[in-house]
Amino acid sequence: MKKILIALLTLCCLTAFAASAFAAGTKVKMAFATWVGYGPLYIAKEKGFFDKYGLDVDLIIIDDEAQYAAAMVSGNIDALGNVLDREVIHFAKGAPETVLFAMDESAGADGLIATKEIKTLNDLKGQNIGLDKSSSSYFFFLTALQQAGLSEKDVTINEMEASDAGTAFIAGRLDAAITWEPWLSKVSKREGGHVLVSSKDFPRTIVDIVTMRNDFIAEHPEAPTAMTKAWFDAVEWYKNNPEAGNAIMAKHLGETPESVAEMALGVSFFDKAGNVAFFDKSENNNIFEVGERAKNFWMNKGIITKPLDVNALITDKYVMGAAK
Repeated sequence: MKKILIALLTLCCLTAFAASAFAAGTKVKMAFATWVGYGPLYIAKEKGFFDKYGLDVDLIIIDDEAQYAAAMVSGNIDALGNVLDREVIHFAKGAPETVLFAMDESAGADGLIATKEIKTLNDLKGQNIGLDKSSSSYFFFLTALQQAGLSEKDVTINEMEASDAGTAFIAGRLDAAITWEPWLSKVSKREGGHVLVSSKDFPRTIVDIVTMRNDFIAEHPEAPTAMTKAWFDAVEWYKNNPEAGNAIMAKHLGETPESVAEMALGVSFFDKAGNVAFFDKSENNNIFEVGERAKNFWMNKGIITKPLDVNALITDKYVMGAAK
């Protein structure tokens, strides 16, 4: 009888421990826009990589920058996936956050599409161009203009979302547009339409990162490294299981696995080794240099008006810790 009671008590204790361990998963509310580069987050969720590191992550789609920026500042979300240059702006305006790791780099998935008459960047002078000033499109476009020796005043900008810009160009209402996939692949639907330049021509310009609120980090100091480890596992799993990974991402992105596979060709995902190299200050074009470049760019544009220390936003602590 005594043995039975001990066994029952042991079973109860194990059950209670399992229940408490499950309940102990740190809840994280994370937002990001619809983009294939964020797709491995869905893999991390479905394959249990967040759970593996003690996280209960709620993935939230917010496509409007003003909304997700406000949600981050107000504390309605704990983490955010976004483009580095935009987060430099948000941080400069008071977003209380820290960069955890890099997710991806656009390596051809964003681009400038143009009519057949526009053969070089210099030919953009005087043309009507559609783009979204509240997205990475603006930074990419101004970087391209700068290379050509042109300024924003040399063109006529029509502000609209990237998908609307692609649609308007195909319909013949614009001379050029800054957009992304799948519109780059559809450019030939307009006779003579072509991709003039893409993000492949401007490496380390459109880089997506994950930030987390500083107060959340203080309350849950294990969460940043856990998030980073889950991302590393998800990207590694995707590399080894591309078809299954595309199917998972397609389900959440509202696309077909085939279209996701095509879009992913223009994206370079940062795995563990990629993150370690990108966060290494001794490497050329590291994340600190890219952040500094973005800061200087937006200061020159008058978007950032106060001194900013990029090192206060970006740290290698979590990448290096997760890579051990």
